[in-house]
Amino acid sequence: MNSEVFQVGELTAVIGDNSADDDHRAGYNGIWSLTHQSSQRNLFVPAYAGWNLEHIFDGYTNGSAEVFYEPRHAPMAFHRLSDNQAELYQPPTPTFHLESWTCFKLVAPYYIDVDFRCLAHQPLFKGNYIGLFWASYINAPLDKSIYFQSENGYWAQLCTQQHNNESTVCHLDDQTQLTFSQDYHNALFRNLSPFRYQLPLFYGLFEDLAWVVMFDRTEGIRLTHSPSGGGSNQQYQTTNPAWDFQLIVPNYQVQTEYGFKARLVYRPTCSRRAILDEYYQWRKLIDLDY
Repeated sequence: MNSEVFQVGELTAVIGDNSADDDHRAGYNGIWSLTHQSSQRNLFVPAYAGWNLEHIFDGYTNGSAEVFYEPRHAPMAFHRLSDNQAELYQPPTPTFHLESWTCFKLVAPYYIDVDFRCLAHQPLFKGNYIGLFWASYINAPLDKSIYFQSENGYWAQLCTQQHNNESTVCHLDDQTQLTFSQDYHNALFRNLSPFRYQLPLFYGLFEDLAWVVMFDRTEGIRLTHSPSGGGSNQQYQTTNPAWDFQLIVPNYQVQTEYGFKARLVYRPTCSRRAILDEYYQWRKLIDLDY
């Protein structure tokens, strides 16, 4: 099987690898579909996906789409681990020789916990950093913005004007400056916003629901937005935004595991105080695990 349907609590999710299946296009992996019991609409563009591992990059290795979008094209395997857990496994990729594991666990009433790990098998990243990029293509929301706490503690709203325009928000302590060769592709991860985020979380609004993404660390995590990354939607006469993020690992070592944990919350719209409560309650849980 290339994908499976999981129904836990208020959520129904289809998780799958980067193969094609009916209307789902090849190359898009992760959460193929996500619906809440209060809505019939898929949060993600049906042909694409959410939590889609899109790019492995080093700022210097250019080439074909098979290189620039290597996770789309390299072999990937789907494994159903239990009634509420699945894993995507990608063996060492052809260009960067990066091996990765992504475990998804649905938790009632409306959570998906994610554990990502990766391993570089050869010193092939010419910029001396590992860059990884995930895209979530949102299905024509009325509000295309993402929201996060800025460095002064106030909530900031980011809705970029154009694709590749001040698209990436770094943490307030992030001093890593990525280098790129002169002929390297333009990309969302190359274009920085003047915003800085404080807590490692953001949310967006979809119908009467909130999509909240929170991470167990700030180190290496960058938030990214595009107003049109998911293409256009004729039915709603608008574009599909992309609510994305990155993991940057500077000064990496081969045969050393890197990764992060995240919790995805897809719940009825709530106050910002409730969103912060979700974050702090989850942090208590994972801190106990550590």
